[in-house]
Amino acid sequence: MAAPITMLILCTSFLSLSLLSTAFTSRDYADALEKSILFFEGQRSGPLPSNQRLKWRGNSGLSDGASYHVDLVGGYYDAGDNVKFGLPMAFTTTMLAWSVIEFGGSMHSQIGNAKTALRWATDYLLKAATATPDSLYVQVGDPNMDHKCWERPEDMDTPRNVYKVSAQNPGSDVAAETAAALAAASIVFKDSDPSYSAKLLQTAKNVFDFADKYRGSYSDSLNSVVCPFYCSYSGYQDELLWGASWMHRATQDSSYLSYIQSNGHTMGSDNDDFSFSWDDKRAGTKVLLSKDFLEKSTSEFQLYKSHSDNYICSLIPGSSGFQAQYTPGGLLYKASESNLQYVTTTTFLLLTYAKYLSTNGGVVTCGTSTVTAESLIAQAKKQVDYILGDNPAKMSYMVGFGERYPQHVHHRGSSVPSIKAHPDRINCNNGFQYLYANSPNPNVLVGAVIGGPDSKDNFADDRNNYQQSEPATYINAPFVGALAFFSGKA
Repeated sequence: MAAPITMLILCTSFLSLSLLSTAFTSRDYADALEKSILFFEGQRSGPLPSNQRLKWRGNSGLSDGASYHVDLVGGYYDAGDNVKFGLPMAFTTTMLAWSVIEFGGSMHSQIGNAKTALRWATDYLLKAATATPDSLYVQVGDPNMDHKCWERPEDMDTPRNVYKVSAQNPGSDVAAETAAALAAASIVFKDSDPSYSAKLLQTAKNVFDFADKYRGSYSDSLNSVVCPFYCSYSGYQDELLWGASWMHRATQDSSYLSYIQSNGHTMGSDNDDFSFSWDDKRAGTKVLLSKDFLEKSTSEFQLYKSHSDNYICSLIPGSSGFQAQYTPGGLLYKASESNLQYVTTTTFLLLTYAKYLSTNGGVVTCGTSTVTAESLIAQAKKQVDYILGDNPAKMSYMVGFGERYPQHVHHRGSSVPSIKAHPDRINCNNGFQYLYANSPNPNVLVGAVIGGPDSKDNFADDRNNYQQSEPATYINAPFVGALAFFSGKA
């Protein structure tokens, strides 16, 4: 009887494995790509165009900046609230642009939508950067007041205070990130809209010069307006080097190469860093600069290739230098709050570095062993597939994708009845009944990637648990590039 029992165990094991593994096709990735871009329409501020696809949203923030005699209409709400925060919006813009730069060739029918999502951001950043000389507007809305209300953006009546950085109150971090965003976007629009591209690049130069000339952190200048929401914990040196790197990539002007060489050592080029986010740009900068060494053998950037290798080695189990934490189900785990933001940025860097390595058959050096570009792609695929539903909970963490996805998303506009369904105003306090309601969100925020599960792969589909259930633009932006890559694979 031993043999049949063994066969039964084996068959059961294979059956379990087949049930556990979810094989996504290029069509699935293309569907997720389309939805990941559609999400940005749910975050729009300003007057919505006639071709708005998420129909439950309406116009909002139509007089932003007016009381300060500047036009700051437009842009994106960062997450589930109604504030326009400049630092995460600029980082979102940079990552959307970088997604198109590296993987736009795989976006096919979605390239137009991706550029539209990018331009919605850059149109706003151009206003913020050019409205007042020697100033950059970095925020609209008082977050402390906004967070005391649960209002859809169309009803918003909290103070729309405007905040800026200037020569007297510097913000090198947010300004250099804005320069990076405008420079990266100028590459995207260079062929399709040369005049717009030129405007983006010239503004990027001006904003970078401003960031470099008037040094200081916007957290020190704006205090409780930006902290603890988007406090610049890493300081501003990483953004200055990141901004210069994008200026170098967009202009190929030798002055930026000189800047990177002269300032890199004081701005983090010698340090290994194992996180990439709206706050900390060091790992992204190293991967970005490694391109010139890998593709052009620019010796000045060999250091960045070495540090990029160290970053990658930290992510690969079994390699020397491995130090990342993964959940039992295989998800990269960095933080209890909005963990998937680190997963999507890391995935993007894995795929981008794999692309750079592939141009000359390069490999990652981890001590005495090497890791191939194919291994990086495989590691990235695990993370993408986990987000899309190949995980112990069998839950897609992208709203509207797959059979099972979060229904109680921490998002004001999505959780409160839409202005189409409920035209009468729902004021500040009356909205909280929808925050605490057990019913699913009435408006599906299609494509939103939320904070995600905990370190044990557990997820509470609870609107009030913002750490796990809140979406954000900067979670989605790098995911756009990753999904484009896999949708292009047959």
